[in-house]
Amino acid sequence: MKILVTGAKGMMGTDLCRVLLENGHEVVATDIQEMDVRDFGSVMKVIQETKPVMVMHLAALTDVDGCERDPDAAFLTNALGTQNVALACQKHDIEMVYNSTLSVFNGEKAEAYTEFDTPDPRSWYSRSKYQGELFVEKLLRRSYIMRAGWMFGGGLKDKKFVAKIIELAQQRPTLKAVDDKFGSPTYTVDISKGIARMAETGLYGKYHMVNTGKPASRYEVAEKILEYAGITSCQLSPVSSAEFPLPAHRPRMECGRNMQLELRGLNLMRPWEDALREYIASIL
Repeated sequence: MKILVTGAKGMMGTDLCRVLLENGHEVVATDIQEMDVRDFGSVMKVIQETKPVMVMHLAALTDVDGCERDPDAAFLTNALGTQNVALACQKHDIEMVYNSTLSVFNGEKAEAYTEFDTPDPRSWYSRSKYQGELFVEKLLRRSYIMRAGWMFGGGLKDKKFVAKIIELAQQRPTLKAVDDKFGSPTYTVDISKGIARMAETGLYGKYHMVNTGKPASRYEVAEKILEYAGITSCQLSPVSSAEFPLPAHRPRMECGRNMQLELRGLNLMRPWEDALREYIASIL
């Protein structure tokens, strides 16, 4: 199958392209240099020239606080960019995968969110991503919407939570991590494998695809990072999120249950601790 991937140079895009190639697919890897999703003409031109059977749309503005400061930029990329891709897929009858986020919920639920809960996004980033979901659902008959959790991966290019914790813990004797926000860590390799599997099923719809396990706080994840990285010289302390005020709202509960996958007997996502241990051991 010829698959066009947007955002191919990103943390998840790199792993997804590799997984697809390993599975025998032909991959058209695009990023903003090859196809600017904000420009409908650019999207149509590339899709007409490459003629993919499926588009996996990962390109997004993911700086949550940056989106809060500039909502127009968030909606231009995350909402209208997704609409542009969906319209091109509609015109050429192409299947589409849209990578979304569990932060589309307000975070007030006491337990993990399922696909059957009602979104209520509170940040401009989350609102723009949810609007992208609505465009995909409205415009396409054949699409998959995949909601991820707290993403980790990227190896040596990792600039997010795992790499930051390791870097800071190697430099400081003490470190603080928030213990009142909860989520589902999601390994880019595992979700890439999951998306590749689902894309061959024809079971179109909306899916949560996160590594399994009980809701984890940032503090609990940081504890595991230090343990798996063998760092004993840094003392980790739990603190309230009030100690780290940020421009954008973060849901208290950003944990998901892969309910659709479970009910269909397709939930092959492993516990996040196992995925994190492998990532730190083999990549970092």
